[in-house]
Amino acid sequence: MAIITNLFKKSPFGPIVEHAKKVHECLEMIKPLMEALIYENYELIHELQNKVSKLEYEADLIKHQIREDLPRRFFLPVDREELDGFLECQEKMADYAQDFAIILRIRQTKLHPHVQDKFFDLVDQMFQVSGSLLTAAVEIKNLAEASFGGAEARQVLSLIKGLGEEEWKADKLARSLSIDIYKLEGKIGTIDIIFYEKMLLKIGAIANEAENAGDFLRAMIVK
Repeated sequence: MAIITNLFKKSPFGPIVEHAKKVHECLEMIKPLMEALIYENYELIHELQNKVSKLEYEADLIKHQIREDLPRRFFLPVDREELDGFLECQEKMADYAQDFAIILRIRQTKLHPHVQDKFFDLVDQMFQVSGSLLTAAVEIKNLAEASFGGAEARQVLSLIKGLGEEEWKADKLARSLSIDIYKLEGKIGTIDIIFYEKMLLKIGAIANEAENAGDFLRAMIVK
């Protein structure tokens, strides 16, 4: 009887949607963190970093529950490795958001006016990628009910198709911003430059993992 119960446990796709939403809550903290940095409000940065850490922890709890409720014998309409890969990419996105908050928290760095706009452009572009992924991810429960086929699948595939281009735009912005950062050599301290680069890399990594998550979601559908 225990084997039969394991085979037909509740679907993991609803919790996976909840996990994706919680990860996106982590990402939504990046823009307020950037704004607090602009105004050199380091107390607010501390508060926001604590909030990001709490959200990341809540996302971890959902992730652990999904994996505990997903025994090897569970019947899935998709490859388990692809589902795990999608979940891992989402996990990394939350981790990178937390890393970004910690970078701003550990040092009272001042953001030079010459790179402020491009940092915000990069953040906005990152949200273009992650937002498209979230829109696709919230459909995963409906996709499972439709056996990952039909009109729902075509709609999600259309969303995923644009992820690569949006991530490429994020990469392009990151390269341009990196050039501008190193043009500041001699005008600001070397440690400032190092911290700017750390910030840039975490934002870019989120966009990259969002594209990777989209690839796993695509693989689930096309198979």
